[in-house]
Amino acid sequence: MKRFVVGEDRDQQVLLPPSLEDYVGEDNPVRVVDAFVDELDLRELGFASVDPRATGRPAYHPSVLLKIYIYGYLNRIQSSRRLEREAGRNIELMWLTGHLAPDFKTIANFRKDNGQAIQSVCSQFVSLCRELGLFAKAVAAIDGSKFKAVNARERNHTRGKLKRRIDQVEKSILRYLQSLDAADAQDGDVAEGKASNLREKVALMKAKLRELKSREAEVIAHPDKQISQTDPDARAMSTSMKASGMVGYNIQAAVDAQHHLIVAHEVTNAPHDRAFLSPMAAKAKAAMDAQEIEVLADRGYFSGQQIKACEELGAVPLVPKPNTSGSRAAGRFDKSQFTYEEEQDVYRCPADEELIHRFTTEEKGLGLGAYWSSACPDCKIRSSCTTSKYRRIKRWEHEGVVDDMLARLDNRPDAMTIRRQTVEHVFGTLKSWMGPCHFLTKGIKNVATEMSLSVLAYNIKRLITIFGAKPLIAAIRA
Repeated sequence: MKRFVVGEDRDQQVLLPPSLEDYVGEDNPVRVVDAFVDELDLRELGFASVDPRATGRPAYHPSVLLKIYIYGYLNRIQSSRRLEREAGRNIELMWLTGHLAPDFKTIANFRKDNGQAIQSVCSQFVSLCRELGLFAKAVAAIDGSKFKAVNARERNHTRGKLKRRIDQVEKSILRYLQSLDAADAQDGDVAEGKASNLREKVALMKAKLRELKSREAEVIAHPDKQISQTDPDARAMSTSMKASGMVGYNIQAAVDAQHHLIVAHEVTNAPHDRAFLSPMAAKAKAAMDAQEIEVLADRGYFSGQQIKACEELGAVPLVPKPNTSGSRAAGRFDKSQFTYEEEQDVYRCPADEELIHRFTTEEKGLGLGAYWSSACPDCKIRSSCTTSKYRRIKRWEHEGVVDDMLARLDNRPDAMTIRRQTVEHVFGTLKSWMGPCHFLTKGIKNVATEMSLSVLAYNIKRLITIFGAKPLIAAIRA
């Protein structure tokens, strides 16, 4: 094999074989994992079995199993069975664990039994980032994304899905009965065989119909009006693709706009983002240890109550208002074309008439002021404004907070571009790493543990990119 790079002879014996240390370079990311876990106080973080029992078979130390999992998620190996195989053949993992190779059940049970502690490790790494001075600007982008659960769409049932399926089965039964009548009217062995086959199909369809109606009763009785058979906590989620959806979880994340580190995250099964602006802002503010934080979010988070809550906790929100006006869709003036004059507490309409405050009412727990003008019946452009005799405008009692935020947003035309570049790339990266089936475990608690491991792996990679492995190890041990 001349003129080729030739490997060593497998049968060649050497007096001093290389050690595992020789195979792991000084800038290998596995050394970061080793240094980080060694510096953790696992007892304080809440890991089980930190102190060994006096009797029984010796257990693996939690630090060994934690290192295996962090290494696995860093290298897209989330499965406990695959981690078991890698522990026996992967030189980096052999170096990390001291040549220990726990079986897959031990590895899986560690993740299941130490969920809250693993989530605390993720928070601990964010604290390390804060100590390294990476959150000086205190600007975070907040977004939510849908991740697939271990539950097929066919095994998720809502009232709408069941109604459509029941209609299909009833039509099938009617069609088979019509075919059966036609077969009974014929003579001969062929007709008898066909009729027997149709009777079996009718019986199967009737059994299926009873099952569907029983499940429909269960769905109606369920608080969320839906049931997932494989993962009980997973919920049907709509996606940006038209007429499509998935069964999964809505993952909320707050990402630092400067270094693109995930400073806070939460696993939810809520189908929309509207209620999570202030909770995620509070988490990001605490994680970044900032007196005041600026949070960027998309239209899905727009809520007057959430914006007000952000202001109260010291977060400055920038959230665009969604265009959901029915008047605008119909080609008439919408509320944005009416100017509010705070000193007089009146609205100025496109016809330059004043809509004065008439009374205050309460709807869904919100105090709303009602405004209209007496000049509406004689207005020449009323047809472009309303189909009623008067055009009425309602104003929330704290709507000034929303107006101030929209004014700030007008002065920050790049805010939504920064938001997209910051948080959407993070979600895309995480989904790519996690593969087509994003989660391997069932139940929101176990899924939250998986998500924390993915977030921790992402943040470790980001910090290695920012500092390099050797300087990061020195910072961890400092």
